[in-house]
Amino acid sequence: MNNKIGYNMLTWSAVVSDALLPVVDRLQQIGYDGVEAAMASRDISAFQRFGKHAHDLGLEVTCVLAVGPEENPISDSKAVRQLGLDRIKWAIDRAHDMEAKVICGPFHSAFATFARRPPNEQEYAWSAEVLQQAGDYAAQANVLLTLEAINRFECYLCNTMEQLTSLVHRVSHPQVKAMYDTHHANIEEKKFKEAIEQVAPVLGHVHISENDRGAPGEGHVPWDDTFQTLAQNQYHGWLTVEAFTRNDPEFANGINVWRQFSEPWHIAEKGYAFIREMCQKYQL
Repeated sequence: MNNKIGYNMLTWSAVVSDALLPVVDRLQQIGYDGVEAAMASRDISAFQRFGKHAHDLGLEVTCVLAVGPEENPISDSKAVRQLGLDRIKWAIDRAHDMEAKVICGPFHSAFATFARRPPNEQEYAWSAEVLQQAGDYAAQANVLLTLEAINRFECYLCNTMEQLTSLVHRVSHPQVKAMYDTHHANIEEKKFKEAIEQVAPVLGHVHISENDRGAPGEGHVPWDDTFQTLAQNQYHGWLTVEAFTRNDPEFANGINVWRQFSEPWHIAEKGYAFIREMCQKYQL
């Protein structure tokens, strides 16, 4: 396999803490190459311990970041935009603490914060300005920033690969690329093949996520189109399972998860086996 398989810790918690360390142990035993840490916590030492524990097990670490309205990179307030840049820089520092090389997520704009109108040219320009500066900072830590397009109910700036690719080109920074999430694409894209082909030249990270956020391979995401097109476009980055549960009530409430889609360890075990199977099928 050319691609590494990761698991996003949001299944258990949006907050990195020592309580996640036994989970990391079992994910390593399943066979995962790495774990993805959410960056909601502000406890610097917790990230350091998490990173050390993962590396001691032979696992790599990636990160996922979202920003809130008080630190919105597309706010009409310059001070708020600066807070957004500061937040991204803080996340880069934490990634560096964990020797993580990738931060993914929709941090081009604030999560679930809407202007009640379509995005405009000024907002894309503000986002690009913040991300260019963040890219300069990320370069010093050898961290790749991979921006995520998310669905219309959670974001209005970037819902599709067309919008996301345009923003990445506007940023035009080697440390700023795009990510593809199969759950959001299932809502927003017409065809997976065309969407992946569009983003492929700037693609830096992929989330493997079922239409209902349960175990990959058990829903109706067009998985053959996904893996075949990634292979045809020679994608060699992470394939990271992202699935949600009610384990972290505050996080679940924030993203409107009101039921258990699949049992957490079923997701982890099924997800790993499914990705390996599809990678072998398409020589990815």
